[in-house]
This record gives sequence, structure tokens and C-alpha cells, in this order.
Amino acid sequence: MALIDELKWRYATKKMNGQVVPQEKIDYILEAAKLAPSSSGLQPYQIFVVTNQDLKEKIRAVAFDQSQITDASHVLVFASWDGYSLEKISAVFDRTIAERGLPENAMDEYKQRLWGMYEPLGQEWHAIHAAKQAYISFGIAMVAAAEQKVDATPMEGFIPAEVDKLLGLNELGLKSAVILTLGYRDEANDWLVNLKKVRTPQSEFVTEIK
Repeated sequence: MALIDELKWRYATKKMNGQVVPQEKIDYILEAAKLAPSSSGLQPYQIFVVTNQDLKEKIRAVAFDQSQITDASHVLVFASWDGYSLEKISAVFDRTIAERGLPENAMDEYKQRLWGMYEPLGQEWHAIHAAKQAYISFGIAMVAAAEQKVDATPMEGFIPAEVDKLLGLNELGLKSAVILTLGYRDEANDWLVNLKKVRTPQSEFVTEIK
């Protein structure tokens, strides 16, 4: 039940106190995020870790003035691929083949079948699908943060195109998908800290089909 207790402890922190999170905790959270599953193992996203205060101020300006961005210790920007390509898919599979010591052509059939499905769906579908994969990693990062007793705030309230410009994501073929701020709660000034966590009752949330 330890994980359930940690998830009950966590909440979307509204006010952080500026305290720095130890690097070993950040490394743990990032390692957990890296180990997240993704469709076909492609990991079509990267995480940008922002600690520069000037840059955090600029992100806050395009994130509806949310103070957690500047008061957080670390700001994680999950940025997903803006589209798939045969070259990108091949690069991932080539790494897998090399790491596993497989023959060079071991994944050729699967690679071609995968690209045959993805290519006709268009770049908009690609970008949405890649962002969904980033969200899986993002969710695991939040759980890992709770395990480390690090407060976190999930954020979709920002202007993606502006964050993309600030981080130079367009040139990298990436789009900002979601932001996670990491730090410690300011218990004296956070209106949400002591309020009861409310979720849908299990009887409504889960439907069993036998």
C-alpha cells in the first residue's frame, strides 16, 4: 500500500517555496521517466530540465503567470516529436538491435510494417500520437516524484508555440506537450495543501465486464 499512500500524499501543488530538490532525487525521477513504456518502444519525446531562473521567468510569462514555474526547483518540459519518419524509426530500432546484439536486419519487417501504418496517417496524427507517449512518461515521473516526497505540478496551461520558441524545439523537430514543475510545497501559502483529495467513487470509476 506504500504507493497508494504516496499518491494520496501528492497533489497538484499550487505554491512552492523555492527550496532546491537534491540532484539524486531529480536523477531518480528522470530515470523513472526514461523507463516508461512507449508504443513500439520508440520513445518519441525528450525531457528538457530547466533550472535557469531567467528562462523560468520567460516560461512563466507564457504560462498564464503560474508562480510554480519560477518557485520550483526544476521545470521539466516534455517535448514530443512533431512527426514520425522512417529515418527516426530506423534510428531507434538500430539502437535496439545493437544493444541486444541482434542481426542488423532483425527488425526490418516490423519496421516496414510500422512505417506502412504510420505514414498514411499524416503529421497531425503523428504529433498527437507522439504526445500521448510523452504523457505516459510524464505520469510515471509524477509517481516517482511522490515516492521521493518531491512535490509536483502538472501543467497544460501554457502556450506551446511560445515555449517551443524559448527552448528552440522547432529546430529539433519537437513540440512541447506538457510541463511538470518539481519542488516543495509552501504550506503556509498554498490554498490547496490541506483540502481533501476528491476522486470519482470506485463504483463509478471502474466497470467490470465478466
